[in-house]
Amino acid sequence: MTQNTPGGRQFSGPRCIALVGPFQSGKTTLLEAILARMGVLQRQGTVAAGSTIGDASAEARSHAMSIEANVASVDFMGDTYTFIDCPGSIEFLAEMRPALPAIDAAVVVCEADEKKVPALQLILRELEDLKIPRFLFLNKIDNAHHGVREALPLLQPASRLPLLLRQIPIWKHGVAVGYIDLALERAFIYQEHAASQIVDIPPDEQNESKDARYSMLERLSDHDDALMEQLLEEVEPPRDQVFDDLAHELRDGLAVPVLMGSALNGNGMLRLMKALRHEAPGITETAARLGVAPGSEPLGYVMKTFHTAHAGKLSLTRILSGSFQEGMTVTTTSGDSGRIAGCARLLGQTTQKTGQAGPGDTVAFSKVDVAHTGDMLAIGKAVPSPVATQAPQPVMALAVRARDRKDDVKLTAAIQRLLDEDLALSVEQNAELGDIILRGQGEMHLRVAVEKLASKFGVAVNSHVPQIGYRETIRKAVTGVRGRHKKQSGGHGQFGDVVIDVIPLSRGEGFAFIDKITGGVVPRNYIPSVEEGVKQYLRRGPLGFPVVDVGVSLTDGSYHTVDSSDMAFQTAARIGMSEAMPQCSPVLLEPVLSVDIAVPSDATAKANAIVSSRRGQILGFDARPGWEGWDVVQALIPEAEITDLIIELRSATSGVGTFKAKFDHLAELSGRQADTIVASRQAAQ
Repeated sequence: MTQNTPGGRQFSGPRCIALVGPFQSGKTTLLEAILARMGVLQRQGTVAAGSTIGDASAEARSHAMSIEANVASVDFMGDTYTFIDCPGSIEFLAEMRPALPAIDAAVVVCEADEKKVPALQLILRELEDLKIPRFLFLNKIDNAHHGVREALPLLQPASRLPLLLRQIPIWKHGVAVGYIDLALERAFIYQEHAASQIVDIPPDEQNESKDARYSMLERLSDHDDALMEQLLEEVEPPRDQVFDDLAHELRDGLAVPVLMGSALNGNGMLRLMKALRHEAPGITETAARLGVAPGSEPLGYVMKTFHTAHAGKLSLTRILSGSFQEGMTVTTTSGDSGRIAGCARLLGQTTQKTGQAGPGDTVAFSKVDVAHTGDMLAIGKAVPSPVATQAPQPVMALAVRARDRKDDVKLTAAIQRLLDEDLALSVEQNAELGDIILRGQGEMHLRVAVEKLASKFGVAVNSHVPQIGYRETIRKAVTGVRGRHKKQSGGHGQFGDVVIDVIPLSRGEGFAFIDKITGGVVPRNYIPSVEEGVKQYLRRGPLGFPVVDVGVSLTDGSYHTVDSSDMAFQTAARIGMSEAMPQCSPVLLEPVLSVDIAVPSDATAKANAIVSSRRGQILGFDARPGWEGWDVVQALIPEAEITDLIIELRSATSGVGTFKAKFDHLAELSGRQADTIVASRQAAQ
C-alpha cells in the first residue's frame, strides 16, 4: 500500500521496527502500550504482573527481564508494522544483532539518566555501524529528574549523530500532562486510554516552545540552504518543508529525532506511530542497504530462530523481495533446501496464519530445518551470501552434565537447539574431564540457558564452574632410570625393559621422544610402543595433571624373544616414567591469558584495581578506538582468576564493562595455592 503525504513524500508497505535500549528502559512496556493503543489488546499488561505479550517465557517471567527477542505485528492505517523487542541487558545483547540488518528503523528507548549513558552508547554503536535509521524515545517522562532540553546534553555523548529534539513536555504541578510538537506547532494533552487532546499552546510554554522549535529548525538548516535563508530572513518555513527535512535527516543518517512519552501510561504512542509511518524508510531502502536490487527474485533474510513445542522450528524471516508461500522449497546460503510447512505472523508466543508473504513482510516460516539465523533464503539455487553477524566472544563458562545419564544423547540435541536459537552461546567438549562446557555472556545468560534445557527441552543438568587446564612440568633432568616389566603366568609371559633419560624442555616445546638405541638391545618394532607408554604416563604426572615441555630419551634396555610384546614395552615405559618423574622436581603450571578490558574511562582505575586483585599484571591502557569516553586496559591474568571476572567488572561499570581474552602462556605456580590445587586434584582422583 502506498501513501502520499504532505510535501509529496511517499511511504509504502509493511515495516519492521526494532525496539532497543538499555536494560529496564521500558522496551517491553512500550511494545505492550503500542499493541494496546492499536487495539490489538483490550488491556495493557505490565512486566511486574507478568501479563505482557512479550517476555512470556517461563525464564523471562521468573527473572522479570527480557531474555530473547519478542515479536508482534500490528496494523496501523492500512500497513503492517512488525516490532522486534530486543533485550537490553548486555548479557543478551546478541539477540539484537542478527535482527538489525533487515529492519527499516529502530526506536531506541531510554531515560534521562546519565548513569545509563554508557549502556545507551553500546546500543547506538551497533545501529551506527550498520547505518540503521533510529528514533530516540525518551521514556518515563513522567518520572524524569531533568527537563527534556537539559537531558539532551547528558545523552548526546552516547550518540555520534546529533540528537534532534522534536517535542517538549507540558508540565503541571511537576507532572508531564502533555507535550508540544515542535514540527506541528501544536500542543497535546494526554488522555487515559484515548488519543491525546489537541489544545492551544499554554501561554507560559510559548517562549520555550519557540526557542526549542528554532533550535530544531536551525539544526535542520545545516543541510537545507533554503531553510537557512528563511531563518536568516525570519520567514516561517512551510510545514511540509519541515517534515521533508525531518524525514531526510533520519533516512540519510544526519540526526537522531527525539520523541518522548510514558510507555507505562500509554502516552506518546500515536505520535510515535505517525513518525514511523511518515518518516521511517521502507523495504525498498532496506533491501538496497543489503545490496538487493529492485525486482530481484524472491529473497528473505532469517532474523531469528525459535524452537517451539507445538510448531517445531520457526524461522523469523524478513521478505526483501518477491513473495513466498506455504509449500515452497527454499534454498539457504549453504545450499541446503527445505520446504516451508507454514507461514504466519507472530504476536508474542501465538501465531496468526497468513499462508503467504510479500516484500516487506516479517513472518515466521515453520519447519524449514535447514535454515539458520543470518541465512538468506531464495527460490532456486542462486543464493546471496549471508549477512555477517559476528557473535560476541564469551566471557564466562559453565560445565554441564545430564542429571540422569540416560539423557546424555538428549542433552546433545537440546544444546544444539539452544545454539540454534542463541548465537551468543558456544559449546565445547572437554575430552580430558568429560564435561560439556557452555560459554556465554555472563552469569544470567548461562543460568537462563540451563533453565531452558530443563523447561523447554526436558533435560535437567548439573552444573559447576569448569576446571582450569592446569599442567605440570619438570625443573631438572634425571638419567639412567630403568623401567622393567616382567610377569610370568603360565604359557607366554610378559617382558619389557627400558632405560630412559628425562629432561626439561623450554616452555612451549611440548614433548620430544628421542631414540638412542644402538646394537638392537630394544628391537625397532618395540620402540613406538615405548614412546606410546611414555605418552600414556604424561597424561597424568606425579602432581595429577598432564605433563608438558618434557623430553624423553630411550638409551638402553633388553627384551625376551618369546615374552616381549608391544604391551609389555608400553608398561615398562610407564614404570620407568613413574620412577623418573618424581625425581625431576615436578612443578605446577597455570594458564595465563592475555586480556583486553573495555570500560568507560571513569571506571579505568577500578578496572586496574580489579586486575591487581586477581594476580594480574597490567601492561598498559589506551583510549578505545572509535569509542569516545572509553578505555581499553591490557593485562595478563591467570585463567583461574577470570572465571567470575565479568561479574565484578560489570558491577564496577554499571553493567557495561566487558573483556576479550586469549591464551598467552603457562606460568609456574608454587606455594600454598599450588599445594591446595594439587591436593584437591589428587583427592578427586
